[in-house]
Amino acid sequence: MLNVHPVGVVLLSTDLKKSRAFYADQLQLPVVSEDDSAISYSSGTTRLTVTVSDTGSADEQTKASWQVSDLEAELEWLRSRGVRPEDYDTDELKTVVGIADQGSVWSAWIADPDGNALGIEQGK
Repeated sequence: MLNVHPVGVVLLSTDLKKSRAFYADQLQLPVVSEDDSAISYSSGTTRLTVTVSDTGSADEQTKASWQVSDLEAELEWLRSRGVRPEDYDTDELKTVVGIADQGSVWSAWIADPDGNALGIEQGK
């Protein structure tokens, strides 16, 4: 039954004020609810919640990913808002102008103030 419901994402932040500036101001995600311990944003039919944490996230893996129809346009818009895509040049992953060819999708990543990796993907 869960397969018919949107799933929410929960990220950790050591500084909710910086996180709010990133998600609400730079990414322009609408704030759904907010208190001293968490801020929830809407994105499409899903909810992204950032909760306060003493330690933040310890790993660099992608925490959430958006599925878009025009990755280049999304990255151009993000750059205009001061958000830069991450660049990678490893044996497993290489980006060109912030975009990686991953077979069936084009992918890009941005990072929030706490280093949470956020993916953006466009199907081919």
